Amino acid sequence: MANKTLAFEIGTEELPAFDLHAVTGKLEGLFRAAFDAEGIPVGAVEAYTTPRRLAVVAHDVPARTEATEEVFRGPAAKIAFDAEGNPTKAALGFARGKGVDASSLELRDENGTQYVYAVRRTPERDVVELLPAVLEGVIGAVSWPKTQRWGSRSEQFSRPVRWLLALFGEDVVPVAWAGLAADRLTRGHRFLAPGPHAVACAEEYVDVLRGAFVVPSEAEREAIIREQVRAAEEATGLVAELPAKIMEEVVNLAEYPTVMVGTFDELFLAVPKEITVDAMLVHQRYFPLFNADGTLANKFLITSNGDPAFEANIVDGNERVVAARLYDAKFFYDEDCKRPLADYVERLDEVVFQESLGTMRAKADRIVRVATHLAADAQLPAADAADAARAALLCKADLVTGAVVEFTSVQGVMGYYYALASGEGEQVARAIGDHYRPRFSGDEPPASLVGKVVATADKLDTICGLFAAGQGPTGSSDPFALRRSALGIMTMLLAEEGALEVSLLSAVDASLAAYAEAGLEFDREAVRAEVVDFFVTRTKVMLRDAGMGADAVDAVLAAGVQEPVEFVRRVRALEVARRAERETFDDLATAFARANNLRDEALGADVDPAALADAAERELMDAVEAAEGACAAALEADDYAAALRALAALRAPVDRFFEDVMVMADDEALRANRLRLLNRFVGVFAHVADFGLMAKK
Repeated sequence: MANKTLAFEIGTEELPAFDLHAVTGKLEGLFRAAFDAEGIPVGAVEAYTTPRRLAVVAHDVPARTEATEEVFRGPAAKIAFDAEGNPTKAALGFARGKGVDASSLELRDENGTQYVYAVRRTPERDVVELLPAVLEGVIGAVSWPKTQRWGSRSEQFSRPVRWLLALFGEDVVPVAWAGLAADRLTRGHRFLAPGPHAVACAEEYVDVLRGAFVVPSEAEREAIIREQVRAAEEATGLVAELPAKIMEEVVNLAEYPTVMVGTFDELFLAVPKEITVDAMLVHQRYFPLFNADGTLANKFLITSNGDPAFEANIVDGNERVVAARLYDAKFFYDEDCKRPLADYVERLDEVVFQESLGTMRAKADRIVRVATHLAADAQLPAADAADAARAALLCKADLVTGAVVEFTSVQGVMGYYYALASGEGEQVARAIGDHYRPRFSGDEPPASLVGKVVATADKLDTICGLFAAGQGPTGSSDPFALRRSALGIMTMLLAEEGALEVSLLSAVDASLAAYAEAGLEFDREAVRAEVVDFFVTRTKVMLRDAGMGADAVDAVLAAGVQEPVEFVRRVRALEVARRAERETFDDLATAFARANNLRDEALGADVDPAALADAAERELMDAVEAAEGACAAALEADDYAAALRALAALRAPVDRFFEDVMVMADDEALRANRLRLLNRFVGVFAHVADFGLMAKK
């Protein structure tokens, strides 16, 4: 019999956009897995999703499955059966695991030894008889972040399921789920062609949807929206902002998207553009339009799911909606500007930072203290240090302004505008506006050192406080995004240009001291160790993500380096040196590991030069003394690359030492002196890296 096409559709009420996007990428895999489990081969599989449906079209589905025979080898016969020939627990367990009865086990000879074999035979089956259970299983296999029940049913789905379509060729597959029976009827666009629409055969399913004003593919809907946006840009001479996250949502809000251009009163252009854009993008899912110079235009794009014939009505309705939001934004902004930003600082006592850590007002004071410490450590000029302290005090003040209470995503940004309106300097205002940066991996850090000081102080206060309160991240749980905060701090400390050159460990001490003096009770030493270990762990992750070798990371860490910036620089230098002289460093690591295994710490490192009888011993002693001085000077100057070059110079003399010298000599005094020499050799590496961890195993 000829192969057929299968079409299966789950019709629902409107699904959550982001959840739908996640399911779209998994639907084909779920379908294939369900068919593979039943031994049903399929050809090409197409997954379709819209706000009101999940659908799969599978091609080349056979009418019958093929008969199969699977053979599994089990334990030896002497283990599988007892003396009376009865199956043992080993045989019973093997049979149960393979889905066969123990009585059907077979004995087969293999190289003179008998083994138990299980043979599992699956006969041919009609696919149409298997399909109902398979398709019902697909419905249950779809995973949603949140599900619901409806009516008196016990089944759960993201939204109520209202219809099922299941066709195998021209025949309806009798799928039953949640009180519904599948048929050949689908639904079209909710307003333009609601239906129901009959589908004659599975091959026509997608064409019927298109004829009912449904664009069945997420990718196709996005392409349509982007093409229409380009047309609108050409028509208006403006440029649209299309954030990926908003586009991902908009694509799954419409089955038949149409882009339309709306307008708002130029009066609202006096409001900071960030709050206007937030009102349109985040609250209404409109795409803002910008002039060529980057200024906001008084036009925006609507992605409608309505009838394009009524575009004027749709645009008018959306313009009324956006006007109401923008009037709110302008009202809040105007009201907030009636008072200087500093007046809002005391009101931060109304906002709790964390239950055991006090209010945002207390946090502001701590940020000032840590920022002052950082500014001094970075040796900022007095004027910049004063700006940092001022920005630190004001950076959270906008949290209690009307605009930020209503439009929460513009916190920090509105602080910038309010600071300027209050007469604060540009540097102070910019530091306030940037102090949440970098907000995620790849985000730009604050541009100025003053901004980096305030941002670092804020993030460090959060990390230290939450660790002190016993709220540090555990496993995959990080509800306060402390890992992201740590990454942000490291980004600012390691910036290629304008890095904040400070001691992070000293800043941690300053932050914990601020909490202790505020009356928080915690084990300061234990918390400090936890915070330092947290930063070291995040730094290790950063380095490994950047392609640094795990052995190089561990080697530097074993040398007792805790300052994250120094840790990073040392690992980078070690990797650069190793890649430049791979053989030298590999051999040096091997020699170090050998010396480290032989050395005897109890003997010390006080070598008797007069007892160095062999030339190779004296050569190594001279090289060690030279390396000690060179390494000490290099580390004092923070020139880790020079320290590594000094160590590399030890490679040849230590190789000759192991080739020419019998370390474990019969003469006890000679042996002890040579072991002291090895102790001293190993000691040169102590403050640089543990090369033993880099030796080839």
